Amino acid sequence: MDGSGRISRRLLLTGATAAAGGLLSGCNAGSSGTSSGQGGSGGTVTLTVMYNNNELTKEHVADFEAKNPGVKINFLQTDPTRLNAMLAAGNPPDFVRGAAVGSANLNARGLATDLTPYLDKSAVLKKDDLLAVNDGFRWDGSKIGQGPYYGLVKDWSQDATLWYNSALFDQVKVPHLSATEPIGYDELLAIGKRLTIRSGGKTTVHGLGLEWAWNLFAPMATMILQQGEQLYTDDLAEVDFTTPAARRAFSWYVDFARAGAGPTSLTPLPDGSDLSTFLAKRMAITQDGYWYGGNFVKESALQSVIRMAPAPRMGDQRISPTYAGVGAWIPAKSKHKDEAWKLMEYFMAGPPAEERAKSGWGLPALKSLLPKLPQELPYQKQAYDVAQAELQFAKPLPDTPYATVDTWNLTLDKNLQQVLKNQTTVDNACQAITKELNKVLKQGKEQIG
Repeated sequence: MDGSGRISRRLLLTGATAAAGGLLSGCNAGSSGTSSGQGGSGGTVTLTVMYNNNELTKEHVADFEAKNPGVKINFLQTDPTRLNAMLAAGNPPDFVRGAAVGSANLNARGLATDLTPYLDKSAVLKKDDLLAVNDGFRWDGSKIGQGPYYGLVKDWSQDATLWYNSALFDQVKVPHLSATEPIGYDELLAIGKRLTIRSGGKTTVHGLGLEWAWNLFAPMATMILQQGEQLYTDDLAEVDFTTPAARRAFSWYVDFARAGAGPTSLTPLPDGSDLSTFLAKRMAITQDGYWYGGNFVKESALQSVIRMAPAPRMGDQRISPTYAGVGAWIPAKSKHKDEAWKLMEYFMAGPPAEERAKSGWGLPALKSLLPKLPQELPYQKQAYDVAQAELQFAKPLPDTPYATVDTWNLTLDKNLQQVLKNQTTVDNACQAITKELNKVLKQGKEQIG
């Protein structure tokens, strides 16, 4: 994403899997549909594109059209409701914004085109140049991570990593976080408590921000994987959130909230994001990906004190995933797949991709673009080094076709609030989560078949 709007980056976690939100709506579109060069009058093809206009800009559209004179773009701003209606009607856009995390639902419903034949022939996008984050868009008919590619990532971050203000650490004499060794979650919470400052009954400095309002599923799923346990059964159709690993992850969030170390859904920040509070030097640590550094290019007062640190660890396995991996996919019923693939090549490997890499607003999804990440400013070089070392610990999050991330987030937050209000216990909440999610998973499986 470009730097045109800081808070808009939240779309990575809240709107990226829009089509998956319609889990129980629409029909199975099948995987039929042939590539077509058919178009309108004069042999011009009109390519309908649904994306965010601060990512695929007017300038990009004009440049693409100039380089492909037989193609015109009909641009639609990302709209989950409209997309689901178009998919259900069998008349979808030709090129759609979407995330790798959550793509299993689209693939299981037969809504996305297998891009592997295009990759095999492309002189621009090569399989051996794809970073592993793109594996989140792969689907072998039963699980993600292998098989054909049904989408490609434009940029991404390992979103469990940490950014911190070293000056706030120095004020309370807390040692800086390591740039190479991951801190344990329990130690992170202890430090967050020490960094939290209250005055007159109000919190003047939050010790630790978790972007609670954005995502609960991804960080908890990461914690479970780090402990060597799986979230779902092998068929992705059931979950047990009462396991020791799941209970520990859930309990950590309860402990965090009760400690008052940072914002929660019961004590939210006014804008629902850590950024403005962090920029105001009123938050010591925030859990955000590499992309976060794009916010500080013009913040000279902060550049000398901000640092990036590896993703924390809960358990013996070091795992540092992306929570989204936003990119694009081509619907199975697109009438202009060849032209959509040209746009895919342009957007993922052409000028827009180089611009994104150079901006520092995310890691590129191509190995060949990694050297273009900014390193001019000292904080950029430090973040670059941390991000490069972190790449080896990237791993896809579990992804079922039968339940959405939104459903997970709502269920987790509801039960966390009930525990924090002393309306239930951790054990009962974990049992309730298991029951509620298994009901959703069963319904999803029945719908998809």
